[in-house]
Amino acid sequence: MKRREPKDDGIMDGSKSNTIGKNKKKKKNIQRLGGTALSLEAFANAKSTNQHHNPAFKKKQREFYKNAKYVSKYRKSLKQHTSQQNDASSSAKPAQDENETEDGGEMNISLKKKKKKQSLEELYEKRHEEEEWARRERDAIFQAKKEEREKAEAQRKELRSKMFKKTRHGQPVMKYRIEHLLQTIQGSSKKLS
Repeated sequence: MKRREPKDDGIMDGSKSNTIGKNKKKKKNIQRLGGTALSLEAFANAKSTNQHHNPAFKKKQREFYKNAKYVSKYRKSLKQHTSQQNDASSSAKPAQDENETEDGGEMNISLKKKKKKQSLEELYEKRHEEEEWARRERDAIFQAKKEEREKAEAQRKELRSKMFKKTRHGQPVMKYRIEHLLQTIQGSSKKLS
């Protein structure tokens, strides 16, 4: 084959211009794809960080923070309640000490503690009984609704089986259909009057 020499006007031969065209295409493809390929380390790091939207995880987090808020509120109220009791008991102590001896005061305090324990136990028992009563009532209502539902379902099944009965020739049995129409008409007339 003939060798082509570069022309005087500065234009290169076809092979050189072809490589320049390939380079341009390569650059355009890289730009279109978003740059060069990632290194293995960069790929692993990118995959390990969780940037996806996960509603279940968010719900769990929300619930956790909500519970934490409730616990902190509960602890604050407990702390406040105990501090109020301590203030009330400290203001009541000097009056008792003036009227009674030390031995009598100590016995009085222990009696108060026993009374508090008894009253707390009574409150717990009372609350427990109320909760038990409410639970029984809910169960009774639920059971009644369940029985009513089962009864209605049995009636629907029976009516459905009657409505789908066929004669020997495959025709529907009209007796049950007419009875059903009669019952619905009577029921509607009762509602109107």
